[in-house]
Amino acid sequence: MKRPWQITLGDYAPLIGEEAAERIAQKAYRLRGLSIVHVSSTFYGGGVAEMLSSLTLLERSLGLRSDWRLIQGSPDFFSVTKKLHNALQGAEINVTDLKQAIYEEINLQNALRMELDGDLVVIHDPQPLPLVQHVRRHCPWIWRCHIDLSQPHAEAWEVVQPLVEQYDAVVLSLPEYAKELTVPQVFIMPGIDPFTTKNRALSDAEIDDRLRRYEIPEDLPLVVQVSRFDPWKDPEGVIEAFERAAREVPATLVLLGNVAMDDPEGQQVFESIIGRKSERVRILTAEDSAFVNALQRRADVVLQKSLREGFGLTVTEAMWKSAVVIGGDCGGIRRQIENEKSGFLVSSVEDAAKRIVEVLEDSDLRTTMGEAAHARVVEHFLLSRLLEDHLDLFMAFEQGYALKSSRLPARVRLGSYE
Repeated sequence: MKRPWQITLGDYAPLIGEEAAERIAQKAYRLRGLSIVHVSSTFYGGGVAEMLSSLTLLERSLGLRSDWRLIQGSPDFFSVTKKLHNALQGAEINVTDLKQAIYEEINLQNALRMELDGDLVVIHDPQPLPLVQHVRRHCPWIWRCHIDLSQPHAEAWEVVQPLVEQYDAVVLSLPEYAKELTVPQVFIMPGIDPFTTKNRALSDAEIDDRLRRYEIPEDLPLVVQVSRFDPWKDPEGVIEAFERAAREVPATLVLLGNVAMDDPEGQQVFESIIGRKSERVRILTAEDSAFVNALQRRADVVLQKSLREGFGLTVTEAMWKSAVVIGGDCGGIRRQIENEKSGFLVSSVEDAAKRIVEVLEDSDLRTTMGEAAHARVVEHFLLSRLLEDHLDLFMAFEQGYALKSSRLPARVRLGSYE
């Protein structure tokens, strides 16, 4: 019997249609009993953890034996992997023997203590990437990279590429991130769970209660950015763009972030900007999904002024709530927002400030663009689509480890979601 809090594919049917839900159910039925082991570096903080939390439960509800395991690591390990993560997105890095030794040693320790037997193993992002060379494999291993690989630092890629090529397939979010590899590459964009605390419908009273709890003033329009405290999210640029815009249209900025377990830079970034806090610039750190939901629903403008972004689930979350999102013209944000139709793409502080003013001054624009944003999420970026893409990928593996790419639909094989 379904429990009141348990989300199943049937809950998605009113959103995606009965025909689509039945099609996904039939694919899942063909894979009933399949054992899938997902491995990542944290259970909370960031889009990967949020997706896996919902995806593994949805897979379970359909009869797949989906499991989610976590690698353990020291602060030194997560410091090294954060530097590697940044370098794979283009930042500078000095790859020393010590850093490589820490990276390899912690992964070896995890391989020795973890049970990784299944019909498929899916390794998420660079932190657990070296696990592949420390186990005796009995099934296909997939590396799921969620970050922007379009311009990696050469030294970082030299470390990563030999490991990646030990996998049986690589999943990237966009075709633009494809690399010259000896293994098959497929393209699956992320998706959101509309039924989580962060995304479910809220009443006005619930929204008011959350905003009061954090003393968020509502006497002026609200401009909001929700993201990790990370240099790639450009919090300094967000504050500067807001301050420029507020000279023309008075407003309040709420910059809400968190510090994930696998991100040791977060506290440093938070401390570097907290001095710019004021009555109209609220800088908060909180692990409160209902507060995020309330902010995005009440916001007049949502920013995601990223400089690099593998995808950016906070963009999709805000679009789902019919918010007008002004996003950095980079990575996956370009695929989520149709510029000037379902949001705005910007490349500078000046552009962001101009768009903030434009949106705040035009209530009709906020309504029509917000509706277009919501419709785009329903069509392309719900978890049900992500689930179907995974099912198609799993079914494309032949006897043994070979991925038969011709069995994949174009949206996965070519990354064509339009």
